[in-house]
Amino acid sequence: GAGNPDSTLLNALLSHAPQLRSLPRAGIVHRLDKNTSGLMVIAKTERARLHLIEQLSTHELHREYKTIVMGTMISGGSVDEPIGRHRRDRKRMAVVERGKPAVSHYRVAERYRAHTLVNVKLESGRTHQIRVHMAYINFPVVGDPVYGGRLKLPKNCSETLKILLRSFRRQALHAGRLGLVHPESGEQMMWQCDIPADMLALIDALKQDAREHEFR
Repeated sequence: GAGNPDSTLLNALLSHAPQLRSLPRAGIVHRLDKNTSGLMVIAKTERARLHLIEQLSTHELHREYKTIVMGTMISGGSVDEPIGRHRRDRKRMAVVERGKPAVSHYRVAERYRAHTLVNVKLESGRTHQIRVHMAYINFPVVGDPVYGGRLKLPKNCSETLKILLRSFRRQALHAGRLGLVHPESGEQMMWQCDIPADMLALIDALKQDAREHEFR
């Protein structure tokens, strides 16, 4: 992106597989926001790229994320709200009437005293989609520097949890599952990627806080 000429995934791909220079975007089929961890799919041939893009457009490409949000969700649901550029801040995205269609399905994985671990499945793939949709329903992603809002600490929480929440400098968002139909064999394939250490440490601290305060 603008302002990032090197040390990017694109640079790494071209170094690892120089033949990707012949493909648009070096074969990148979909993107992850900067500082979001997890799985992506890269096509190594134009035939595979077009096949995967078609799966993306027809919602056959399965993408499931885990995220830690502020607030305690009662139940899961869906957000079906269009996303486009913010009217005043063009670096931000927002739910806007004339935006592109965007659908996120979310379900509660685990509740804590003032936070929730959530699974989110995407139908569409708009820029910052999960972060925008979660903020729109007043459950912003922990650590999100753009849409996260003011940090909220659970009442009487431990110093450890305070430090972890205050020092979490990226959005707590992880692309943990990716599924697709193989472009050559037609086989249905699925990959899973473990939650990274920083999110695991925060989840463990939130669990401990819930136990200490007998939260159910």
